[in-house]
Amino acid sequence: MKKSPKQNSLERQVKKKLTGISSEIAEYLFMDEEILALQDYANIVSIKRLGFNDHGPVHMLKATLNALTMLDLLVAAGIDLNLKTEGIGDNEDSRVVVLIATLLHDIGMTVSREKHEFMGVNLALPIINRILENFYFTNMTKRVILRSIILEGILGHMATQKIQSLEAGLVLIGDGCDMEQGRARISLKLADIARRGDIHRYSSSAITKVKIIPGVIRPVKIEVQMAESVGFFQIEEVLYPKILSSPVKKYIELTAGVTGREMKQYL
Repeated sequence: MKKSPKQNSLERQVKKKLTGISSEIAEYLFMDEEILALQDYANIVSIKRLGFNDHGPVHMLKATLNALTMLDLLVAAGIDLNLKTEGIGDNEDSRVVVLIATLLHDIGMTVSREKHEFMGVNLALPIINRILENFYFTNMTKRVILRSIILEGILGHMATQKIQSLEAGLVLIGDGCDMEQGRARISLKLADIARRGDIHRYSSSAITKVKIIPGVIRPVKIEVQMAESVGFFQIEEVLYPKILSSPVKKYIELTAGVTGREMKQYL
């Protein structure tokens, strides 16, 4: 299956954040024909059939890069994720969980937009089993627990279901942080008349940059820059509620504003 230059570039960026088993699993995921087909078809359903924004491989890779960037900042600040604090694995295993969950989080869009997080869990389960059996074949207990947290990340990415683990919380926020202009561009080009939901596309188009950097007070700072104030809709209706629903909230600073003006501090 042919990949776009953007998709290839994002895969390289994701791989730079990984070593060891997480890097090996990334290689496996990036070459898996079933995953690639699901990601591509999710985009067809989202953009061509429903007129929504990008929910395909580029979005899933961007969300993954966002989540892994935050994970690195937490670890650099001395914060361990649930797999390590609960004595199940280490932060490398947490990278595996975040990687798999975020790369699969929107595959339920191939079936339905409504409750696609539940569809995604059903579609992802045999894939997750296949991956973990290949790479964690000697440790049944760890396979079971990693699978549970991966499914939690997929189920929780819409903030409709309560999640508890930091790993799943990173998937939730990583997804919410993908709101730059490029994600809305395709659906805006396809829309020839105004339709319900256009505020999401136009507000997303106002977002010029989302930075995930070390914070001053907390380990992670998310800074959202926008060209027009309509972008605040994206913050207050999409990203901010996801952060509030995430167990990672206590480690996040959030600022947003129009370029050249004073930034608004949310967290």
